[in-house]
Amino acid sequence: MATNKCKVTLLTLALMLVGMMVDRVASQDYGDALSKCILFFEGQRSGKLPSNQRMNWRKDSALQDGSDVAMDLVGGYFDAGDNVKFNFPMAFSTTMLAWSVIEFGQFMGPELQNALDSIRWGTDYLLKSTNYPGKVTAAVGDPNADHDCWERPEDMDTPRTSYVVNQTHPGSEVSGETAAALAASSLAFQSADKKYSADLINRAKQVFDFADKFRGSYGDSVGSGVCPFYCDYNGYLDELLWAAAWLFKVTNDQTYWNYLEKNIPHLPKRVTRLVDGVLHDGGESFAEFGWDAKYAGINVFVSGMVMNTNKSDPYVPLAEKFVCTLLPDSPSKSVAYSPGGLMFKTGGSNLQHSTALSFLLLAYAQYLKNSKKGTVNCGNVDVPVARLEEMAKGQMDYILGKNPLGMSYMVGFGQKFPHRIHHRGSSLPSMAQQPQHIQCKDGTPYFQTKNPNPNLLTGAIVGGPDEKDQFPDDRTNAPESEPTTYINAPFVGILAYFKANPKPSI
Repeated sequence: MATNKCKVTLLTLALMLVGMMVDRVASQDYGDALSKCILFFEGQRSGKLPSNQRMNWRKDSALQDGSDVAMDLVGGYFDAGDNVKFNFPMAFSTTMLAWSVIEFGQFMGPELQNALDSIRWGTDYLLKSTNYPGKVTAAVGDPNADHDCWERPEDMDTPRTSYVVNQTHPGSEVSGETAAALAASSLAFQSADKKYSADLINRAKQVFDFADKFRGSYGDSVGSGVCPFYCDYNGYLDELLWAAAWLFKVTNDQTYWNYLEKNIPHLPKRVTRLVDGVLHDGGESFAEFGWDAKYAGINVFVSGMVMNTNKSDPYVPLAEKFVCTLLPDSPSKSVAYSPGGLMFKTGGSNLQHSTALSFLLLAYAQYLKNSKKGTVNCGNVDVPVARLEEMAKGQMDYILGKNPLGMSYMVGFGQKFPHRIHHRGSSLPSMAQQPQHIQCKDGTPYFQTKNPNPNLLTGAIVGGPDEKDQFPDDRTNAPESEPTTYINAPFVGILAYFKANPKPSI
């Protein structure tokens, strides 16, 4: 008997050691993924690149941006695989990077500084974009001309038209999201750079006032400069409330809370979604979150401030309704799941939904931990904090390679990842490889070739596989193979958390 007990004890010890090793490996893997997820943003930089640029196949680009309107608009990020700077999704990406640092920066270790650098690259440009009272830049670069070419950012010879909203041609959604980005970033920099933090919040207040006082949609004001690429199909009130929530968080000024309380009842109850060029009813608004729709984000974010107070309604109830739309066994589930477990919502570039919605699940789980509420009730299902974290972790693990194809959808992570991504700079020879100018149509053969991209856009997360977990790795299939800043930005926070906490909370 003693011998058997000894064997059992040794076996238990061995299993514990294996478990510890697996956890350590997982943690290291998430750390590697975090580093690469942040590094991706260097590959999207526009403007004069700094001496510490690590994605060194990229070089300076778009150094005259803003000259057509007598503004300095050099800098910022290209949103995806093209060479246009769309401020609306850029500001949202900046907000999400900042929120990632605010919630999960303590888990980032040495990557925290890189994360702050990625935020600052966005906010420095957003400060330039709002440098003149009564004006906010909406985009830089003629998108139709740009999309007609396959050119490196360093070679661009298409018009770098600046699209600016003002008091007579307003853009409340791009201005509101810009205010949110500046406010959130102010909070992210509060410890690291107090002066910069103060500059950001002061500008955020000014931009919010402009967005609210001169109301209108930027699609109406700048037209083809942003549409149909990043048209706002769901109105601008959600961006105004999103900005007010962030301003209240940073300033604790009751004016912003009163603004939320007054306007939250007027948010649209349903959303519109563009699918294959056709507008569709996208369902109930409380379940939506992304560059175009901030509804679930508002409710989750505000819930973190009011969960244990008498001000929790309607934020906490709507945040929990949102959570229940994602739970596979919830009676109110409104998303689909692939056979391999990837979350799907209607429309292209699906991983933008997986990362953004998973971030909200994880953030809400942390708010639940800090409150008296331990669970979310979804009809006949009680959902503990650990389940929310497991759901977010499941999406993260799928993206990093735990899926039927065994493919990581983050470029450069793991042994198998996309090599033919829809990205101009990545798919064309670098300046070092071919310093001669590559003209507009001369890039077409590089777009069409089946060869792998010559430059690795490390950390880029592509649009992802289809509903059957299939992925052709084809750069001509933009919805599946194109990376975007707003896919990566929320993933930064998720990776940071699970790097330090590889097992969901009990």
